[in-house]
Amino acid sequence: MKIIYHCFGGTHSSVTAAACHLGMLPTSITPKNEDLLAIPFFDARDNHDHGNITLMGIDDNGNDIYFVGRRSCPQLLENIIYGLAREFDIPPHHFKLVSMEGKINFSMRLGGFMSRRFKWIYPGRPLVTRGTINAFTSIINLVRRVKARE
Repeated sequence: MKIIYHCFGGTHSSVTAAACHLGMLPTSITPKNEDLLAIPFFDARDNHDHGNITLMGIDDNGNDIYFVGRRSCPQLLENIIYGLAREFDIPPHHFKLVSMEGKINFSMRLGGFMSRRFKWIYPGRPLVTRGTINAFTSIINLVRRVKARE
């Protein structure tokens, strides 16, 4: 199965969820700033990366784990993916789209905007990492639900 985590920019919440899914971050403790910054692609994507589905790795069950930034158009991304699957006869149980909507807090939005859009790495990055740490329990709970339904 192909599991695709998606969020606005594809650089914070979806990357964190994919990393948790793959065991790159412990799920039993809250990560530190340096743990998040060590994740590949965390706070490293730019506008030209939006829409590019990126493979993060393969989980213990052989599922391909991806992430993508889709701007403010989650329904458009889902319509395209499901439409392509229908046209190419890809059964729906071969992939899963996981929206990070509702898992993102104000600090993540503001810090991500400052860091990625304006290139204000400081103070944007500390703000987005703090926001991700605050949202971590919610992100982990979503990842656990996804893994339980595989």
